[in-house]
Order: sequence, then C-alpha cells, then structure tokens
Amino acid sequence: MPTNPRVLPWTPPPAVDIEALPAGKWWDAVRTAPTVGERALELLGEETGAVIQDKHGPLYWLVAVGSATSWHLRQVRVLTQLADESTYLGVPPVSWTEGPRTHWRVPLSADHYLTDAWKLWGRWPRLTAPSTGARPRGVNSATAASCPPTNRSRSAWRTATAVGKVTYACPAHAPL
Repeated sequence: MPTNPRVLPWTPPPAVDIEALPAGKWWDAVRTAPTVGERALELLGEETGAVIQDKHGPLYWLVAVGSATSWHLRQVRVLTQLADESTYLGVPPVSWTEGPRTHWRVPLSADHYLTDAWKLWGRWPRLTAPSTGARPRGVNSATAASCPPTNRSRSAWRTATAVGKVTYACPAHAPL
C-alpha cells in the first residue's frame, strides 16, 4: 500500500496551550535572535520549514535531528538532545498562527516541515551582514572551525584586527 507523501512524520500533540517537547527526538531546533530570524525568513522564502516564534521574539527553525549540532554561529543556539542533559522547546498548538503569544510564524504543513539545515547555514554570512545591525568584527575560531576546508593560500581572507593578530576566514565568512 503506497504511503501518502502529504502526511507529516510528526505533528504536535493536541493541546490547548504551549507544550514543552524534547529536542532531538523528532527534530532539532535552531534558535535565532529576532533581527537575524527576520532576515532568515526573508532570505529563505518558500525554502523555509516550520518556524516557531516565542512571545519574546526569538525564532526557532525545526531541522533534522543532528543536522546542526556542530554549528558555532553568532546569535544562534541549537537545541538538541545531549548525552548529559535534555533540552525542551515550547511548541504551540497548530492553530496558534498569530502573536503576540508564542505561535507558528510559518505554520507546520506538508510544504513547511523541516528546514534544510545546510540552506540555513549557507545563508549565514548574509544573515549577519550590516543590514541586521552592528557589523561583526571578525570570525571567531569556533566559526572558522565549522567552515569547509579551503586553500588558504588562494582563497583565505586576512585582516589585522589587533596589533600582531591576524584573522583567517573562508570566503563565505570573509565579509564578517
């Protein structure tokens, strides 16, 4: 019997209020600051999956379990299951699609389920560009470590950020 491709593998349990659900079981969540989140929604457009916005402003993209655990990016926190602790996300009922309370900013649907974590990650340099506020003053070592390998002799960017200090970044992070 063929399966219906429009059926979601996960939906929030029926509820009348926000329910704390464990990250790392059905999905991980990528939390962004409000200004960066707004820019991400704009850049991803129809490529975004379901997004929860909490009443304080941060946005949470649901992504495949394990797809963003190595991220070390500015203004981002990845919620996932860790070996020694559990992380929970407040998930609103599917009918809550308007604020100011916690709601589905991009409602969960067959067309908007999980966001491709690599598409979100790939847009990160544009998300933190000057239009979202203060320009970052360099790439930290954690961010540089998460970059794909590059041929530093040809494609690395370097700048003196302090006396005797040079910062290297891959082409995607060089504008930062």
